[in-house]
Amino acid sequence: MSEIIRVLIVDDSAMMRRAIKQILETDSSILVVGSARDGEDALKKDEELSPDVITMDINMPVMDGVTSMMHLLEQHPAVRIIMLSSLTQDGAMTTFEALELGAFDYVAKPSGTVSANLHVIGKELVEKVKIAAQTKRNRRQTRERFSPIKQSAKQPVKQQQPVAVKKTELKTQIMDGLSAFRKIVVIGVSTGGPATLMEIIPELPADLDATVIIVQHMPPTFTGSFAKRLDENSRLKITEGKAGDVLTKGCAYVAPGGIHLVIRKNLARDEWLIRLTTLPEETLFTPSVDVTMKSIVEVFGRRTVGVLLTGMGSDGADGMVAIRQAGGVTIAEDESTAVVFGMPREAIERGGAEIVVPSYQVAKEILKAIKRA
Repeated sequence: MSEIIRVLIVDDSAMMRRAIKQILETDSSILVVGSARDGEDALKKDEELSPDVITMDINMPVMDGVTSMMHLLEQHPAVRIIMLSSLTQDGAMTTFEALELGAFDYVAKPSGTVSANLHVIGKELVEKVKIAAQTKRNRRQTRERFSPIKQSAKQPVKQQQPVAVKKTELKTQIMDGLSAFRKIVVIGVSTGGPATLMEIIPELPADLDATVIIVQHMPPTFTGSFAKRLDENSRLKITEGKAGDVLTKGCAYVAPGGIHLVIRKNLARDEWLIRLTTLPEETLFTPSVDVTMKSIVEVFGRRTVGVLLTGMGSDGADGMVAIRQAGGVTIAEDESTAVVFGMPREAIERGGAEIVVPSYQVAKEILKAIKRA
């Protein structure tokens, strides 16, 4: 790839195409080589222009963004596609589908399909285009890689763990108390996270002898929908974490966007609770992986399993160091499968990663860590 990043803009709104072009070309390393008015037009323009990165609107006539993206990845496997989605529940669910099928990342439009104030996400859009262009595409980002994973993950849930049984077992767990679970697993992830988690979470059994906390950098309006999508593809019961939730064996909690999730012990009873806080305020990401990991290790110590997956930056690296120093187990995703090898690399370089494995081995390592004495 040349130093100049060649970008194709796909959006059915002429105003949006102009706005995105103006934002991207504020960076001298980015050149907008063309634009397309719908998904079908995008296929033609991609073949003519061979861009490095495509920004793709989701809702378009003739051919929608997700359908176009799948055809584009067949036609041009090396291209990186960034989805532009609306901040709605429907927008969130479609975005997650796109990420599972091979989109590199997404940017949420601040005010719907046609956003006059698109400039507020300008810095994020430019940064993600540059990261996408710098990152090697790997096999895990292709359509073929995801389709069998999703199918194999869903099938055992239907055959071995029907929904009715799953809910009954969860009620029994709650009634029986909470002190029995062996460990707590805290997973931190950012860019590339939804698809990576869909590869890991469905492999965890319903009778997991632990509770799981997931911190995914994501807007506040997306995390509830994301938790629901994970739950539909998992043997675990997965919800968006709420203040006062009691940690329960065999359950997973997604940290809500826009606020930090921490764990506190209820001294009056033998239970651990989720608390939500705006402090500390100076963190780069909210929720912060570091904030959650450090609060958990203060309570659970060596019973903590820390997992750090794909993502840009260093959030979670210090938390992984704290977990390892307390005697817990730490697992980082290997560069061979990480969409962005930023967060895991920082953890490894700081000595916070005891185990480094590709994403498809992370679930197995989590189960081994839970069984450790």
